[in-house]
Amino acid sequence: MPSRVFFSRITCVRMNRFARVYRLAGALEPLLEAADAAAFEAAWRAQDLPSLAWDALARARRSGAPALEPALTQVDGRLLALLKRARAFADPHIGTFCVPELERWQHATAVALAGARWGAVGLHAVVADTAAPLGRRYFAFLALAERHPPEAWPLFERYLTAAGAHHAFVAAAVDAARYYAGHADALIELFERVRADQLRRRFFGPRILASLYVLADPASLAFLEELLVAGHTDPDIDRCEVTRALVAVRKLTGRVAPNVKFGDADSEAVRAVLDRAARRFDAQRHRIVPVTVI
Repeated sequence: MPSRVFFSRITCVRMNRFARVYRLAGALEPLLEAADAAAFEAAWRAQDLPSLAWDALARARRSGAPALEPALTQVDGRLLALLKRARAFADPHIGTFCVPELERWQHATAVALAGARWGAVGLHAVVADTAAPLGRRYFAFLALAERHPPEAWPLFERYLTAAGAHHAFVAAAVDAARYYAGHADALIELFERVRADQLRRRFFGPRILASLYVLADPASLAFLEELLVAGHTDPDIDRCEVTRALVAVRKLTGRVAPNVKFGDADSEAVRAVLDRAARRFDAQRHRIVPVTVI
């Protein structure tokens, strides 16, 4: 009986995933039937289309199940037809906001299709196609980061170490690095390269420290201890370099180290703060956050 329950749950999860993609295909139909720009926008708003689309496509991209191919093919065809229709409307709002969003959905759908048909090999091929649209290549790169196959590390490492690589690809590579033990040095070197650039540091820093926390590599200890006295502080624990370093150092050593944020580092109140932060970081250990590529 327990095995039947187990397989029943797996079936329900798979059906739910397929249903979301088919639901997206159905939600696109009223837009195709819209008589004018006003009806198009009304249909868009009525179904909370962006939320539905991104959720369905993210699940399909991460899954890569071959059985999703018919549903994704249907969505892809409707998105291509919608792009042609939306571009025909002489409406600046649709051209400025809806068309770019539809383009991103179509790229995400095409990538999910490549993953369902050809797996990681297909995703690698999309990333390597420099003639493909940037958004499509990014979604393929993101899908590889979410799946993190062992053979993909050289690709991620190349983006981590290349000067001038696109920030969205580097961010996905930083997130993926948490699944590849023994490569904390690449993350530390990236942090050192962006340290003096406050915008890039604010963007990459939390991701780098999140991956270092998951890796828990003793080789990163000296870097983390240096951040305890030279890192940025922030009320938001997700953006506070010192808090992230404190939690990571405690994970590696079992102690609460002296730092610039908390005067009495080993007090009960500080330990409670770090416990809450650790629970939050553990809950997000598999979270890879997409970047909007325009």
